[in-house]
Amino acid sequence: MNHADRQRWLGTAILVGVVYPVVGVMFAQLSGAAGSARIGFIWRLSAFLVSGLVFGAHIAYEHLRLRSPARLLAWHTAAAVAIGGFLLALVANIHDLGSSAGYRPRMLIALAAWPLLTAVPAYIVALLLAAGLGMKRLRV
Repeated sequence: MNHADRQRWLGTAILVGVVYPVVGVMFAQLSGAAGSARIGFIWRLSAFLVSGLVFGAHIAYEHLRLRSPARLLAWHTAAAVAIGGFLLALVANIHDLGSSAGYRPRMLIALAAWPLLTAVPAYIVALLLAAGLGMKRLRV
């Protein structure tokens, strides 16, 4: 991987990593403003769907555009998910500062836990998908 490719994947991972918490916060706001619990549930479900589409698009970009091998593709997409998890934990910590209960120092654990709890499954799923895509590429 040359320097340009390294910058390309890293820039993409950062961009995609920022998209995840934006989607999460935006849909949480829509869910909170919903007129019923059912509509709120639909907004939250939509956040998962949009995040899944972003994840899939990132895998497709790594596979089709950058031609990354399976392990590298999984690493890059998991890095983006970890960035998103960290940023979402940061937003949660900032939100907790203004809560009526006051800031809970245990929220600091989320800054390390959320990236790990999201990136590990993302790595496994991306690796399995990339391996499947690689097998399909060999058959064509």
